[in-house]
Amino acid sequence: MQDITELSKSQKAEIASYIARDNLAIVNAKVKQVTVKDTFYTRYGKRAIDIVISLFALIVTLPINFFIAIITFFDVGSPIIFKQHRVGRNEKIFTIYKFRNMTNETDANGELLPPSERVTKWGNFVRKTSLDELLNFVSILNGSMSIIGPRPLLEYYAERLNVRHKKIYAVRPGLECPTLNKVDHTLSWQERLENYIWYVENCSFWIDVKLAFRIVQIAFDRKSTAQRADASHGGLLGYDLEGNVIYTKSVPDHFVEEFCKKHGYKNLEDAVSIRIKDANKGKNI
Repeated sequence: MQDITELSKSQKAEIASYIARDNLAIVNAKVKQVTVKDTFYTRYGKRAIDIVISLFALIVTLPINFFIAIITFFDVGSPIIFKQHRVGRNEKIFTIYKFRNMTNETDANGELLPPSERVTKWGNFVRKTSLDELLNFVSILNGSMSIIGPRPLLEYYAERLNVRHKKIYAVRPGLECPTLNKVDHTLSWQERLENYIWYVENCSFWIDVKLAFRIVQIAFDRKSTAQRADASHGGLLGYDLEGNVIYTKSVPDHFVEEFCKKHGYKNLEDAVSIRIKDANKGKNI
């Protein structure tokens, strides 16, 4: 197993395509089917509650958002709003809005540097306190998101998910979807996705009430908040033949070897050193 964390986004995507080519169809034939909960609440009640809560939240947090906007302007400049495409219900692409907390520095290839190299001190604070996500209530009000639901994923993850985990797109993504019971660790991708699927199959008014209390509990738990902010299990690249998630920090050797051979690298270390060298050249231009 090899750690490809230091590779660029496009290089990781290439390795993910090898994994999907070899494993995804086999995994899809094995996974357990998902039954999406379909009730009056999931069709109408949940949306009505989302509208009321998000409208109230936007009004109450208006002064806070104004204050954050001013600090963000002096911290990272204009624009102060970060926009990014995510995949929503029925795999429809929508735009999320957050206050910027990172610079836009890129390497020699024009790719953004890792978040750890771009986030500011103020950015670290708003990320740990989730203040940068207050603007997500706009997405809830317009119907792109819900208060509670699977966290919205980036576009490129959609093609890596198996058919079971793709059922998260049967519901609106949410601000948060905690586990029903408290856990003593940061969830891995495997655990997160299975928790999301559990929610898709069991969503109800009372489940949402219980999860809302869990969100409040997590928000006031400094240890839990810090763990989330510093979590680094690695990105999801695909699945092994047993259906277990393959992470950027533990990629089977033969996929890395195929990548290196195709591009003429001696090994992964050679690929990483060349990427870093190119990135440093970009910084010095």
